[in-house]
Amino acid sequence: MAITDNLEKMLAAGRDSAMLRFGLGSAYFNQQQYAEATPHLQACIDQDPAYTAAYKLLGKNHLKLDNKAAAKKTFTLGLPIAQDQGDKQAEREMLSFLKKLERQQD
Repeated sequence: MAITDNLEKMLAAGRDSAMLRFGLGSAYFNQQQYAEATPHLQACIDQDPAYTAAYKLLGKNHLKLDNKAAAKKTFTLGLPIAQDQGDKQAEREMLSFLKKLERQQD
């Protein structure tokens, strides 16, 4: 049984949380099921707007779906949150993705 099956059962049982949604989104992302990952990662951010890892992964997920505008928006929203929280790793990665996206636009 896939990890997503177990997590989906927890969600169906009413155990919704930002952490569960991030876990589901991350599991789908790792299984290259990007369309399935999107709503869970967005729900994670909706439930906990300070969940910097969710912004980073949702942005990467948008890139996998070739939605550069959504990726840029997600990284742009997540960057100041990572900076405010002192999450240097997320900040570096989101900055790197944003710079790469800007170079591709030139």
